[in-house]
Amino acid sequence: MDNILEIKNLDLFFKGEEEDFQALHGINLSFERGKLHSIVGESGCGKTMTAMTVMRLLPKTAYIKNGEIFFNGENLLAYKEKQMRELRGNKIALIPQDPMTSLNPLYTVGNQLVESIKAHSKVSTRQAMRKAREVLDLVKIPDIENKFNFYPHEFSGGMKQRIIIAMALACNAELIIADEPTTALDVTIQKQIMDLLMEIKHEFNSTILLISHDLALVSNYTDTVTVMYSGYVVEQASANDFFRNPKHPYSKALLNSLPTTNPALKLKTITGAPPSIQEKINGCKFHPRCDFFKIGLCDTKTPVLTDDKFGHKNACLRAGEIG
Repeated sequence: MDNILEIKNLDLFFKGEEEDFQALHGINLSFERGKLHSIVGESGCGKTMTAMTVMRLLPKTAYIKNGEIFFNGENLLAYKEKQMRELRGNKIALIPQDPMTSLNPLYTVGNQLVESIKAHSKVSTRQAMRKAREVLDLVKIPDIENKFNFYPHEFSGGMKQRIIIAMALACNAELIIADEPTTALDVTIQKQIMDLLMEIKHEFNSTILLISHDLALVSNYTDTVTVMYSGYVVEQASANDFFRNPKHPYSKALLNSLPTTNPALKLKTITGAPPSIQEKINGCKFHPRCDFFKIGLCDTKTPVLTDDKFGHKNACLRAGEIG
């Protein structure tokens, strides 16, 4: 198996006034080249923080205490900031939730694409302009000659996302991290963006890391699923295994909360909310919200992510009993 990205035993902390707080706990993840991998969970579960750690784009109060992050076999945590700047936007690209945070409102999209290409490639302005038009065509921006000179505010939300994806293609990114790329877009545009990402994956053998809370969307596109809760990985499996047979109570609760077309089925919800990093919970972090019959160890022992013989990993003390 050719893994483009491997995260090993990653612990991330935030500095506090009196004590430090752990945001990520012993994260172990591997992502196969040319696949679409999804990390799912509610807001505040550690999905985006994991991605930002890979990019080394952390707040000043955050620090990595333990772990390694290998991209194409090289440990990114050993990279100097200059090396990371060369990697970001070049080999690893980020599609953010809000494309306006990545597009400068004072410059045309054509100008920004050209400057991005020149920053990562030794090409002339004319060559960069030709490349920019090529990638805008790839992401299906209509009337390129005219739209090339448009400013970001002149595009719709879906078109802005296409431009961000074009930037990733322009720099030949091998790994594209898509952080909630369809947030605030209507269902039709969501499908167009996801279909575009799938086309890119197949045509360029790109690896896509999709951060999402939308399991219905994820189910239609992903190859593997990782579920995170309170800074822990609680389940990992192929998409087929996960959606057919989820093994963690949190995963089951997420899937049970999806709307159905059957009006007789009442929509189920998960009580409460994920804990903050300052909140201290002994044992399994999910046990205060868990509807599955708990045992005494649930509030005293932290479950370890274990692997069955088929590669389906879960972190529940009673996973074998969940059907």
